[in-house]
Amino acid sequence: MPDRMYQRVEVDGGVVVGVDGSSSSLHALTAAADEAARRSAVLHVVRAWSIRTAPRPDDCPPNAVPSMDAFQQEVEQDTRRLIAKKLGETPQIKIQVHAVHSPSPQALLSASRGADLLVVGHRGRGGFAGLMLGSVAEQCVRHAACPVLVTRPSV
Repeated sequence: MPDRMYQRVEVDGGVVVGVDGSSSSLHALTAAADEAARRSAVLHVVRAWSIRTAPRPDDCPPNAVPSMDAFQQEVEQDTRRLIAKKLGETPQIKIQVHAVHSPSPQALLSASRGADLLVVGHRGRGGFAGLMLGSVAEQCVRHAACPVLVTRPSV
């Protein structure tokens, strides 16, 4: 599928973090929020999704396929719940949520073009548990247009 068919994330400064709900991405969210607070910057939370990875809307009947709009709304709501659970209901920084129908690398790399810093977890939901660096983090380190911080929870 050509790259132009995916949604892009455009930001004007600030700290960008990729969140997919994995423990690694939630650790990255905390680190990114701390960094945004230090810089007095906006925290841009990017959640890339596909029909395969999006949470299913609760009100959708079992044998029905939700609309793209329903998926989009559910991803945004789920992302806001993750942020509130990790950072509290009233964080002391400005947060913008970007839920985009796009592969994670494309969404994060497009956001990196306007960001001051990109923060990602060392690995997400996919791949092999023993990997030191997942494919999305590796692509971000290699191709981002801004500095990249890769976080790793204490082991």
